[in-house]
Amino acid sequence: MVQDKKNGYVGTRQENDFLAGVDAVAGKKKTKAETGADLSVGQRVAQVRQEKGLSLEDMAKRTGLAADALKEIESGAANPPLGILVRLGKALDMKLGTLIATGEDRPYTVVRVADRQDMSRYPHTRETSYGYSYQALAPQKRNRNMEPFLVTLRTTGKTVEPSSHDGQEFIFVLDGALEAIVGDAIEVLEPGDSIYYDSTLPHLLKPHGAGSTTIVAVIYSQGR
Repeated sequence: MVQDKKNGYVGTRQENDFLAGVDAVAGKKKTKAETGADLSVGQRVAQVRQEKGLSLEDMAKRTGLAADALKEIESGAANPPLGILVRLGKALDMKLGTLIATGEDRPYTVVRVADRQDMSRYPHTRETSYGYSYQALAPQKRNRNMEPFLVTLRTTGKTVEPSSHDGQEFIFVLDGALEAIVGDAIEVLEPGDSIYYDSTLPHLLKPHGAGSTTIVAVIYSQGR
């Protein structure tokens, strides 16, 4: 299980919000990982870390994650949530999109329904406070400032707390009901409804009622 030194296991606090921790990640000199079409997320992290001469202990200090947790991510034993991916990107001076990119870099990208690939928060054998799976909708667009995702949220009945971070988010509900907590407000959104908010406000997205909720989520962060 991926462990966070400050908050215990990933999924116990701010990382429960699948958008938690998404903020500006500067893109520096292109690395081999940025052109590695067939690398997994963990392999990209490992490759760039090694290129920069960083040890697992160095990454642990930069991210606040345990070295053993980082080892699980790099080996593919754990599939980190988006908030953890942003931490890793910031630690490596990489854009979030670089870590989840697939195929060759393109000036524009078209993702056909049949070509979308599921990315679970953890392998399906792992249980989380509430789970989600997501599909990146622009994995091959170069230098993108927006990260669009198709997300399916599920609840297990456990307590999840709001979180805040830099940036803005746009959410459009496709299926099921969504409960959006933004600051002191609680909004229940039905299919066809949308919400746009500053991520600096404490916020939490979760299914409203039984069943799952499917949304389109667009994360925007100003690059440095």
